[in-house]
Amino acid sequence: MTALDPTRIVTPDICDAYPDAQVIQAPFSSFGDVTAFAGPVRTVTCFEDNSRVREAVSEPGNGAVLVVDGGGSHRCAMLGDMLAEKAVANGWAGIVMYGCVRDVDVLATLPIGIQALGRHPRKSHKRGEGTRDVAVDIAGTRVAPGQWLYADSNGILVAERELSL
Repeated sequence: MTALDPTRIVTPDICDAYPDAQVIQAPFSSFGDVTAFAGPVRTVTCFEDNSRVREAVSEPGNGAVLVVDGGGSHRCAMLGDMLAEKAVANGWAGIVMYGCVRDVDVLATLPIGIQALGRHPRKSHKRGEGTRDVAVDIAGTRVAPGQWLYADSNGILVAERELSL
């Protein structure tokens, strides 16, 4: 068995091979130019304040996936073109936003996986609030740093370790 190629992720096949993989039960949509992505999880939890998201994407991602627990808010965007461009420049594989994004026309051109609940034109507050690299709850699924996340147009899965097929 070999590690899964992040560009060839097929979450139904992963579910068949690994029935213990957790499926995040939320209506995510793809916004980046990369529709299938995977990597080790790093997390941010924040509500309508993307200060910690900015911090995270400004650091080396080393192929990780940033999972942001924005509380499922639809009142502002927690990621836009400038932060997504930082994420690309710093080697992040993807971002899963339990909240909204903006600048979606630009996001669609960036070579990164971005999944979010929706879009919103208003930017978030900047109060320096939030926590990084802690376990978060995304739509009833526990997601923790060190787990592996697999995403494609079929859905998002979380596993305790890197998977192979």
